[in-house]
Amino acid sequence: REAVEKLGALPTEEFERGRYESGWNGRQILAHAAAIEWTYPRLIDIAKGGIPPSGGATEVRRTEPDEASKAPTRTAAGGIDSYNERQVAKRADATVDQLLEEFKTNRAATIAAVEAADEELFGREIRSAGGVTGVLADVIHAVAVVHVRGHVNDIVGTD
Repeated sequence: REAVEKLGALPTEEFERGRYESGWNGRQILAHAAAIEWTYPRLIDIAKGGIPPSGGATEVRRTEPDEASKAPTRTAAGGIDSYNERQVAKRADATVDQLLEEFKTNRAATIAAVEAADEELFGREIRSAGGVTGVLADVIHAVAVVHVRGHVNDIVGTD
């Protein structure tokens, strides 16, 4: 809700301003956020194949595929940067309103999946396609809250 409120209050023309040195503008960052949001419920599916917690949980961290030990993962075809570029390109003609609606729909699916998941799964170690590794609860927080909040702040120009 916080993301949609902040983004919805921004004038549409502000989304066309460049935001990243790599060239993405606000609309492209929003396209990225809308695109990745649908993947978050899949993290729960990954955890179903994971190892039950051993009690020695580590902090959430970024890893390469060969560094994540036995943590189950799904990799993005061509790597995460290539995946992100493809997803943003697929949404090149989408309006800000369409992207916000896609984000809201996908966020609702994420929330529903988290609410329906077996509590035990949240303690299983996984690795996201983007390389975020840790127990499911921490990975979801890192990608669905911290990562998205960072992008929203980049779009609206706040920290």
